[in-house]
Amino acid sequence: MTDEIREVSREEAEELLRDGAQLVDVRAEHEWDMGRIPGAKHLPLGELAGRVDEIDQEQPVVLYCRGGNRSTMATEALAAEGYDAVKLSEGIVGWVDAGLALEPESGQVAESGEAAAILHAQKRLPPR
Repeated sequence: MTDEIREVSREEAEELLRDGAQLVDVRAEHEWDMGRIPGAKHLPLGELAGRVDEIDQEQPVVLYCRGGNRSTMATEALAAEGYDAVKLSEGIVGWVDAGLALEPESGQVAESGEAAAILHAQKRLPPR
């Protein structure tokens, strides 16, 4: 793994994306279904190693999750394999807090997997 993870602001991420970088969402399926950053590819962290060939190693990649933990792990792993990988500072939560769009238009930031499991257990969310 690398010693230092490169983290980019929302503005820097938007610039990288305009210049052809790939955007990868490493969150869980239920989080993706609730809402995502437009143009993102969904590669859950647990599947990343087996699906890494879906990421073009010749292009920079911006990774995000809910707040930053999973994208840090994904960024470290890809950087160690020679990818030009960066993580989005503050993840999708920061993206939404800045008033930036999600897909679908009515999208929302889902609870993390652990929080969703607790809410399911407390019967606050319908079962999937």
